[in-house]
Amino acid sequence: MNAPRLAAVLWDMDGTLVDTEPYWMAAETPLVERFGGTWSHEQALSLVGLALEDSARIFQAAGVRMSVDDIIDHLTDEVMHRLSTTGVPFRPGARELLAGLRAAGIKTGLVTMSMRRMAQSVVDLIDFDAFDVIVAGDDATRPKPFPDPYLQACEALGVTPEETVAIEDSPNGLRSAVASGASSIGVPLMVSLAGAGAHAVWPTLEGRTVEDVIAFHAAHRAGLHREVVR
Repeated sequence: MNAPRLAAVLWDMDGTLVDTEPYWMAAETPLVERFGGTWSHEQALSLVGLALEDSARIFQAAGVRMSVDDIIDHLTDEVMHRLSTTGVPFRPGARELLAGLRAAGIKTGLVTMSMRRMAQSVVDLIDFDAFDVIVAGDDATRPKPFPDPYLQACEALGVTPEETVAIEDSPNGLRSAVASGASSIGVPLMVSLAGAGAHAVWPTLEGRTVEDVIAFHAAHRAGLHREVVR
């Protein structure tokens, strides 16, 4: 029995595909300050990769007197406004790798905890047909770090997790991807990925090619296959 070949690459969005984390942070501080509170950079970093509902509850604990849904809508609107005025801030190498995967006929999915309307706005700003499927925060049956978002993306694409590579920048995202069974690459940005279970950590996507992703997937799956058949 041969190890499965790569059929799809699944991308996280914020911090992995696009460098929108500063946009989120810029929206968070004035929101907390509006209600008389303070918000530190360390507190902002603690939200990276967290489900928006969980983040909203943390803002409520910090004194923001708004409902969970209203907090999510407010922050999403602020980030979408910034995107609409500045364009898509791709992380280095991300656009080139994504375009290469599309040209090679490898399926792609966007798996994000941001709301679908924001994910769709980012995808709409990309100047090529970038994704076959989007699984957003309001689509997931359970958020990251549960495996559900990645499993849902695999089902929608008609592939198995063993046939996929996931690319993530946060510990929660990696835990979700690894738990789903996908071969998982961590590309750190603002927080450490130590202990999150990444099968590989690439400091950047700049210079990375489709062949690199295929080779990583083949090596990882072959290693697992050897463990099984021994």
